[in-house]
Amino acid sequence: MPDAFPARWATLLKTRKRDGTWVATPVNLAVDGDRGWFSTPATTGKVKRLRYTADVEIAPCTPRGRPTGPSFTGRARLLEGAEADRAQRVLAARHRIVFGALVPLELRIKRTHARYYEVTDLRPVAAAEPV
Repeated sequence: MPDAFPARWATLLKTRKRDGTWVATPVNLAVDGDRGWFSTPATTGKVKRLRYTADVEIAPCTPRGRPTGPSFTGRARLLEGAEADRAQRVLAARHRIVFGALVPLELRIKRTHARYYEVTDLRPVAAAEPV
């Protein structure tokens, strides 16, 4: 996992729609070695888009979603069972307030549950060539 992510509070996650356009959303990412984890409520558009394709782009960002560093492409994989439990523990340890109070409240209000994803196979996004 690139050095830009372990110390960041927010990461801009881009997921691909069926028509090929990207949708960007800031998420909390927890990093351990060469893997990163994020979660989202099961009813969000990210879940639907990730069912279609596992391709993602991530970049360090501000809490409002303004990129602050280079982008990387990767693959997101839905976690279940013990893997999802581990991702929840790592996220809760890294983002104590968010995953200790805010996320449980959001899930209760939305009457849904969380989905946990692992991001791997990160590669820098090639810069576009000048025309």
